[in-house]
Parts: sequence; structure tokens; C-alpha cells
Amino acid sequence: MIHMEGITKSFGSLQVLKGIDLSIARGEVVSIVGPSGAGKTTLLQIMGTLDRPDSGSVRIDGTEVGQLGGKALSAFRNRHIGFVFQFHQLLPEFTALENVMIPALIQGKAARQSNEEARQMLEFLGLADRAGHKPSQLSGGEKQRVAVARALINRPSVVLADEPSGSLDTRNKEELHRLFFELRDRLGQTFVIVTHDEALAAQTDRTIHLVDGAVAASIEEPIKQEPSI
Repeated sequence: MIHMEGITKSFGSLQVLKGIDLSIARGEVVSIVGPSGAGKTTLLQIMGTLDRPDSGSVRIDGTEVGQLGGKALSAFRNRHIGFVFQFHQLLPEFTALENVMIPALIQGKAARQSNEEARQMLEFLGLADRAGHKPSQLSGGEKQRVAVARALINRPSVVLADEPSGSLDTRNKEELHRLFFELRDRLGQTFVIVTHDEALAAQTDRTIHLVDGAVAASIEEPIKQEPSI
């Protein structure tokens, strides 16, 4: 479902990625681990079309994203890719419901439809009673669940998560990790997660190790359950 071939990226004289070849299957939960400076976030940004490689190709759902530009690339990203960040990146002036609605509105859905789908997503994630609350009124775990709902609102091909549980306490971290696998099992959702959390990496279907901008190893486990879509 995601295929990256020969990905290189440099910033000035520093080569961060050195010819990455990588494939992600639909319905996989994959972790990317490695020391700081290994290129994990840069790889995730290129996978998410937020940055372009110096060379190589990225195909998502059969589309060569390097051939898209401008509005076409933004529309593709909005439709096919969801993002979850370490510090949730919710807009503080909007309620949980309004934050979740934003990607759907950007896609061009009517306000009524966006509102209904956002409410359904919040209910699915156990946050129906928090829909009218602003981020300052939510716990850390609730904020990340709202961020997950926002990432899922357009039913993307893949959700990319960059240290999603890095700012959470142990209980909320474990709940978020369980949520990822529940969403894979119930919705067939694909996740690619950059993490330093060894417990999370150990649970994923595959762990990709980056060292000095190259794939050092890939530890694979069989997918626990064939996802139903």
C-alpha cells in the first residue's frame, strides 16, 4: 500500500536518509525506531508528503505522490493521510468537535455532514460527552484521542504518528496504544508510528530500525488478525 524506493534526503552537507527502500501493507501497524538523528521524523514527513526526497519515489495506494504538486498534493494528503503528533496540535480556540471536523471541511464536505461524522468518530472513541469542550478542558489522554479522531475523520489510507504517546502518563499511554490496535482490527486501519517507546514497538506487527539514515533491520511478526474493511 505504501512503497518507498531509493529515498535520499540531505540538509546542506548532512545526508539524513541514504537510500531507503520500504513497503507497508494495508492493515499493518508498523513502528519505526532508532536513535535521535537517525532520520525517523524526516522519513515520516516524506511518507506523509510534507517534504520531498532529493531522490527516490513514494507511492501510496498506487499514486506516485512525487508527480503531484500544489493543490493536487494537498488534496491527496487530506484524503489519504492522517497525522497524530506528540503534542496533539489541536487548535485551542475550537471545541473537540470542531477540531475533528476541520479535515472534513477542508475536503469540501458540507458542515452538517462534517458535524455528523465528527460526532460519530468522537462517540466511537468514547469522547461523545467531551465534544463541546475546548482542549484546555481536556486531559492529555483525551486530547490525543481527539487528535486520533481528527486523523481518522476522512478515513485515510494510513495514519502516521510521530511519538504519539511521548507526552502521556503511563495509563493514558497504554490506552492510546490499545486504541491503535483496536482501530486496525475493527477498521482495517494502517498505522506507521515513530516511537522511542520499546513497549509499543514490541507490540507492532513490524519494527523498522533506522541507524544513520539507513534501515538496519526489520523485525517482523505475523499480523494477528486479518483486518475487515
